[in-house]
Amino acid sequence: MTPPAVRLPGRPGARTPGTSSPPSARAALAVLLTAALAAVAAVTLTPEGRGWAWASPAAELRWYATGLDSTATVLQLVGNAGLLVVPAALAVLLWLPLRRPARLTAAALAAGAGIELLQLVLSVGRVVSPLDALLNAGGAVAAGLLVTWGARRGGVHPRA
Repeated sequence: MTPPAVRLPGRPGARTPGTSSPPSARAALAVLLTAALAAVAAVTLTPEGRGWAWASPAAELRWYATGLDSTATVLQLVGNAGLLVVPAALAVLLWLPLRRPARLTAAALAAGAGIELLQLVLSVGRVVSPLDALLNAGGAVAAGLLVTWGARRGGVHPRA
């Protein structure tokens, strides 16, 4: 998933083009991203029976809106919004082009939709929900924008 490293002539620790980190930090971020993605896969693709079910977006929205006083509903909402927060934050640190909101949003939507598509295709007994995909993407975009904002305040500016 990580693009191959590019050796640059010059001083040790020189940055790889299109990244914001020296090679050792980049390698550490790549390992952390791989671990975070493995955790997401374990949480979302672990079988819970056979087949799949479709969640009506309207019914699910109603369930969220009327159930905010329920711990189970809030846990589901926060879990879906937070699912891709860590991978998104790490990806933004690894790849400068993801600091652009349009690219970040496209990547987040693709990741959220990809999870739901895999749940459908692999038939692992999960509920396939477009709303879950949107919540996953929303959390990822929020995390990516916060990391971008923090990096810019800290003097790390994208060159891509």
